[in-house]
Amino acid sequence: MTAIFATRRTARLRNLTLTGLVATGAAAAAVTLMPTSAFAAPAPQTTHPVTAVSHHTHTAAKSAGASGNLDSWIKQSLAIMKAKGIPGSYEGLHRNIMRESSGNPNAQNNWDVNAQKGIPSKGLLQVIDPTFNTYHVAGTAHSVTDPVANITAAANYAAHRYGSIDNVNSAY
Repeated sequence: MTAIFATRRTARLRNLTLTGLVATGAAAAAVTLMPTSAFAAPAPQTTHPVTAVSHHTHTAAKSAGASGNLDSWIKQSLAIMKAKGIPGSYEGLHRNIMRESSGNPNAQNNWDVNAQKGIPSKGLLQVIDPTFNTYHVAGTAHSVTDPVANITAAANYAAHRYGSIDNVNSAY
């Protein structure tokens, strides 16, 4: 192999390597910045105090949120939000719920930076426990996986951070 071919080959390999790294980096950034429901797994049924709640010990607030369907959970949350002055619309809540959990109230993210720190995102709007505890709205269950409590706390957080859940169009 001549020196010219060796130099060209080395330069070509370097370019291919850099191109591959850039493409991989961009893909990783896209996955990190825009997680999809494909990465949200159902919360494990363990004795963890947050995720394992006996269905027989629900309070009235928990029962109201845990029964029903996505449409009813959003409507219950909107009523509470209206009473508490938290802005947001059905469309904004629904759009974000579908992106974050595909409507699964037991979704749990076990792969992102929060999960790596031991505080995985949970529920319909993928809220971490510290955020839930800070933005929990009185009158809802104090459980991050309760659908109505999760939606309402996330909307309260979004209102404080972005003005409204309607202004959130990606992971928040």
